[in-house]
Amino acid sequence: MEFFRSILITGGAGFIGSNFVRYIFGRRPECRITVLDALTYAGNLENLAGILDDPRVKFIKGSICDAEAVRAAFEGCDAVFNFAAETHVDRSIQEAGSFIQTDVYGTYTLLREAQARGVERFVQISTDEVYGSSAGESFVVRSPLEPGNPYSASKCGGDLMCRAFHNTYGTPVVVTRSSNNFGPWQHVEKFIPLFVTNTLEGKDLPLYGDGMHRRDWLYVEDHCSALELVALEGRTGEVYNIASGESRPNLEVAGIILDSLGAPRSRIVFIEDRKGHDRVYAMDASKLEALGWKPRHDFAESLERTVAWYRDNRGWWERVKSGAFRDYYERHYREKLKKGTIHGS
Repeated sequence: MEFFRSILITGGAGFIGSNFVRYIFGRRPECRITVLDALTYAGNLENLAGILDDPRVKFIKGSICDAEAVRAAFEGCDAVFNFAAETHVDRSIQEAGSFIQTDVYGTYTLLREAQARGVERFVQISTDEVYGSSAGESFVVRSPLEPGNPYSASKCGGDLMCRAFHNTYGTPVVVTRSSNNFGPWQHVEKFIPLFVTNTLEGKDLPLYGDGMHRRDWLYVEDHCSALELVALEGRTGEVYNIASGESRPNLEVAGIILDSLGAPRSRIVFIEDRKGHDRVYAMDASKLEALGWKPRHDFAESLERTVAWYRDNRGWWERVKSGAFRDYYERHYREKLKKGTIHGS
C-alpha cells in the first residue's frame, strides 16, 4: 500500500508516539516524519535515539495548544497522527485542568490547522476508557460514551471535537480507541513498567483494590500496525476499536512480572482503590479486523520481552524515575503503602 509522503506525529517523544515513529521509520523509507512534542515529563528524546539524526525526521519542540508551533509542524505534511495527550488517570484525579487543555483544546487547535491545510488524513488516537467500565459486554464503536474519570472525559472531548469537524467541515478524521498498551519506552508511572522497575529495585508493588480489575493488554507494535492500516484503509469519519482480546486481571499480570524476575508474591501490597476506578475494559475490534488486522504478538512472550527491555535498559528508567517522578511517587503512594495489606497475609 502506498503511504503518505510526509506525516506529522504529535506526542512523538512519548511512549506510543515514539514507537510509532520507529515503526514508520523502519517500514516506510519514502516517508518524511515531523515530530511535535512539548517534552513534558512524559516526553523523552531518548525514546527517539538513533532516529532524530536522520534527515527524514524533523523534531519541533512545542505544544499542540500553541497555534504557531502547530502551524510550523504542519508545513508540508499530508497526514497527522495525534498521540499528544495527558494520559495518566491518577494525575487527572489530582489536577484535571491540564487534561482539558491538552486533550480537548489541543485537539481543536490541530483540527483547525488540518482543516485550513486540507490534509489527506487526521488520525485521532484515543482510548477504550471513553466507554467506561464494562458490565460484561464488549464495547462496539457505537456504544455510549460514559467516561469515569477526568482523563477519559477529556479524551471524549477530543473525540467529539473530531466528529464535529468531520460533520461540519468535512475534515478527513478517523478515531481509534485502543486498549491498554505495553512495551518498551513506556513511562514508569504506568502499571507494567512501574511494577517491573519496582521489582528490580527491591520495592513493593502498590496494587489498587483487590487487584481484580481487568484490562485488555495490547503490545504497542500491534497498535502501531493497526494505526498504519486505519490511516490507509479506514473510512473517513469512523471510529475503530483496537484490542487484542488478552483480558487479564491486574493481580495476574503482577504475579507474572514477579515470577519472571524471581521475586515473591509478598511484594504485592493491596492499597486503597483509586477513585472512580473502572472495573473492566472490553472492546469488540471486529470492525478493524474486517480491514485485515489481527494482533501478531502473544501476550506472554511480549510481556517477557518487555520485562527484559526494562532489565536491560536500567539507565533509561532510572533517569526517568529520578527527580520530579520520585517526588510524585512519594506523595502518591507512601501513605497508601503504609496502610496497605501484603499479598498472602
